[in-house]
Amino acid sequence: MTDKLQELLQRLNNNIDKQEQLNEQVSKSSIGWHIEHSLLTINVIIARILNSDAKHYKWKFSFPKLLIFAINKIPRGKAKSPATVVPVTYTAESLRDHLQKTSIEIEKLNSLSADKYFEHPIFGDLKLKDAIKFLG
Repeated sequence: MTDKLQELLQRLNNNIDKQEQLNEQVSKSSIGWHIEHSLLTINVIIARILNSDAKHYKWKFSFPKLLIFAINKIPRGKAKSPATVVPVTYTAESLRDHLQKTSIEIEKLNSLSADKYFEHPIFGDLKLKDAIKFLG
C-alpha cells in the first residue's frame, strides 16, 4: 500500500546532494527546502492519521478534491502551506536523517485500519487510502 510513497522518498533521497540548487523559474525555494517541506508534510499527516478516531470521520463532497485527485497534481502556487510544514533550517545530513524517520513513519500506515483518516482544510476528511494518494 505504501510502496509508491517509499519510491517517492527514494527520489527525494537521490536529490539531497542538489539541496542548495535553485531554479527560480520553478520556485523561489531551493531543492532542499522542497525536500524538507515534503518530509514535514508527510510526517504531520501521518501523525494525524495515527491519532484519528473513525467515529469522528465526516464525508463531504469536495470539488477541489475531485479535480486534484483526477489530474493527480496540485497546481503550483495555489495553496499556502501551514507554518508547521514550512522548513526553517536543514542540511544534507538533517535531510537524510529526516528521510529515514519518514520512511519508518510511512511503514506504520500498512498496519492501520482503512477507516483512519486526516482532516484536510480544503478536501475535508480523507480516509487512509485517499490520504496515501494525497501524500503521493
